[in-house]
Amino acid sequence: MMEQKLLLPLLLLLNKNLIMKYLVVGLGNIGSEYQNTRHNIGFKVLDATIEASNLVFTSNRYGAVCEKRIKGRSVIFLKPDTFMNLSGKAVSFWMRKEKIAIEDVLIIVDDIALPFGTLRLKGKGSDGGHNGLKSIIECLGSTNFARLRFGLGNDFNTGGQIDYVLGEWTEKENEVMPELLNHAKDVINAFVMMGVSRAMNIYNGKSILNK
Repeated sequence: MMEQKLLLPLLLLLNKNLIMKYLVVGLGNIGSEYQNTRHNIGFKVLDATIEASNLVFTSNRYGAVCEKRIKGRSVIFLKPDTFMNLSGKAVSFWMRKEKIAIEDVLIIVDDIALPFGTLRLKGKGSDGGHNGLKSIIECLGSTNFARLRFGLGNDFNTGGQIDYVLGEWTEKENEVMPELLNHAKDVINAFVMMGVSRAMNIYNGKSILNK
């Protein structure tokens, strides 16, 4: 009986260490002036995901953080407060703190190269001209992390890119936003439960909006 009492704390410690951990990062800029802009879709996706679970973000080192369990897996959701150009600082810190491997990291990012309404999961890739991804790649020294690209479209004239991505969503875009956010939540869950390759096979190319 005494041996069982001594073994129980050890078994609990071992089980705790065996819990798989993931880091899901939504890219954006802090401040009310950026809150509803296209460039902040990463924050918007994470907010919707956490609100659906009746959880809340709390202020922490390098950003707002929330931890959620998904069928025995621990998922750290992070909204960096470093501003977009220094996103890598927050990502690298939380990877080290929680001992999370690069293959278990997912970045939610806006992408003007994709039409609005398109979400595409990738296992790796270049920064594509995105300053947030550029910072993460520089800090991690690798491009081998997953990213969920949220299409913004490119409905702007030459030289109008900055105003477009820092502009707010249109009324028409806001009407379909809940459907897109729900799809993004499904992709996040699939990434955690299945891994990036299987999640890509299921969700990439899947029709989201009713055309």
